[in-house]
Amino acid sequence: MEKVYLETTIFSFYYDDRPQPEIVARRNWSRRLIDEVRTAYLMVTSPAVLTELSRGGKPHKNDAHMLALSFPALEITQRVKEMVVVYLQHLVMPRDPLGDALHLALASFHKCNYLVTWNCAHLANANKFEHIKHVNDLLNVLTPAMLTPLEILGVEP
Repeated sequence: MEKVYLETTIFSFYYDDRPQPEIVARRNWSRRLIDEVRTAYLMVTSPAVLTELSRGGKPHKNDAHMLALSFPALEITQRVKEMVVVYLQHLVMPRDPLGDALHLALASFHKCNYLVTWNCAHLANANKFEHIKHVNDLLNVLTPAMLTPLEILGVEP
């Protein structure tokens, strides 16, 4: 069974109740991903996701946190921490070591086939993929496909 790492934005959009059409669409696709496709993959998350979901003042943060807790959490090992440092040294991700670099390191180290996110600036960004793959090749780890829920669902935007 293929392994899917669910990044923080998936859980956050699942409960987002803002009325803007783009937000409503992302909420609906996030719900379809989790509610309809969950059994087709081994879906996992991480302590990094749980930490991010617990921050801030969003009214739905507790619901999103509880939903994330229903998925297995990948371990943040010493090797994962070392990978984060390498990503930051190679300018693969922004300098927030608890953010995108940690998500990428977790998904890569734990051999996830996919990292699913709504973060198209740093993770699901085709322009960054070759750079990420190059650094992961240096680290001798798998590079997961970094996708939005649309790509997993096979939906045309």
